Amino acid sequence: MSNTANTPNASGGAFDGHKKLERNVTLLAALTLGVVAIGGIVEIAPLFWVDNTIEKVEGMRPYTPLEQAGRDIYVREGCYTCHSQMIRPFRDEVERYGHYSLAAESIYDHPFQWGSKRTGPDLARVGGRYSDAWHVQHLKSPRSVVPESIMPNYSFLSQTALKVPDPAASLAALRAVGVPYSDADLAAAANDLEAQANPEADAGDLAARYPKAQIRDFDGDPGRVTEMDALVAYLQMLGTLVDVNSAAAQEELSKGAQGR
Repeated sequence: MSNTANTPNASGGAFDGHKKLERNVTLLAALTLGVVAIGGIVEIAPLFWVDNTIEKVEGMRPYTPLEQAGRDIYVREGCYTCHSQMIRPFRDEVERYGHYSLAAESIYDHPFQWGSKRTGPDLARVGGRYSDAWHVQHLKSPRSVVPESIMPNYSFLSQTALKVPDPAASLAALRAVGVPYSDADLAAAANDLEAQANPEADAGDLAARYPKAQIRDFDGDPGRVTEMDALVAYLQMLGTLVDVNSAAAQEELSKGAQGR
């Protein structure tokens, strides 16, 4: 005959202990704090021994003053709410938008423009995909080039002169948070801002300090530098700085070396 009725309940002790813990608010709070602290230490402590959480890749550079001004306009107009700048490593994304985004490509973004939704296409690699004239027309009258577009018109950008009160101060603020602008970059900031969009101006050593910088009139109006110039310069730069295939290979080799 089974003597199960006389066998102590093995889980009863644990159950009673848990019940006491739930009834003792002070003890529950202390143990919860301990668990959270341990988890936080495990996640955060290793970062103190890591020089950089993002692998640097060849080709990345800070934005030129004109590109940075265009990026500021991009943020001001809320473009990131409809367009992401992060191609995920999935086949459908790569086939549509290009090579998946690398962490290093956002290293100088403050804040990054990864986005949280896509009403329009991803723009991480839009640079060089369309002509300057296409971008200008698209911004002025989106539906004239993309009939199904629901994007607002931004024709005012071509009518608004670009005004950056103190380009050097803008770069200095970014340098304070880690963007490696040199003293020469700050000294030439105002001239760089104008010269990049004016082929007749003396660009000095702009091309040497900012490799792959595109120096030309962007909005079709060489007589002045407009907000349209700045925004198109920014868009035409996106995704053009890094040889992504080579950089991705470097990134994978780095991960492999760290794992051994």
